[in-house]
Amino acid sequence: MERFLKAEAMALWAVRSARLQGFPPNVQTFLRKHEEDERGHLAQFESMVGRQSRERERLPAVPRQWPALAVQLYGYEALGLEFAKLLAAMRPDLAAILVDEETHVGFFEREIQKILAGESAAAEQARVSARAWWKKLPRTVERYLEAEALDPFRTDLARRILAVIGERFRAAGLLGSPAA
Repeated sequence: MERFLKAEAMALWAVRSARLQGFPPNVQTFLRKHEEDERGHLAQFESMVGRQSRERERLPAVPRQWPALAVQLYGYEALGLEFAKLLAAMRPDLAAILVDEETHVGFFEREIQKILAGESAAAEQARVSARAWWKKLPRTVERYLEAEALDPFRTDLARRILAVIGERFRAAGLLGSPAA
């Protein structure tokens, strides 16, 4: 549960930081709702583990261009969705988090499709951002799976999570191959 608490806190701060950017109105509206969802998830996890997450003094830096930020948020939401699936399997009473994560991923998939179907420079920026994000993902997954209780499952979980997200990025048109 401690890992879910940290992941939710990071998601909340990234969305809060993104919301401060001047993105299209539909994105701003979604990010406001998204921030509310993440705040609710964080409160649930804080209650479950009996402690509050540490508030950051500064929000994380996020890309200023929408194509790059959309890819980054899409990637982290896809990762969050995989962890929500694990969480819902272990704790069916938290299945509402899975539903929220599916909604978040769906929004970003639609935004990615708009970007890739639009201006070629924006599409290329999205693909470049996806390749850069993909290179960082294995280490991120490794960090998220550090809990001792996951020792017997870590390798298989990491492999499955990377495969699912890689397929999602390829299906969206962001990656040509998992090694890209």
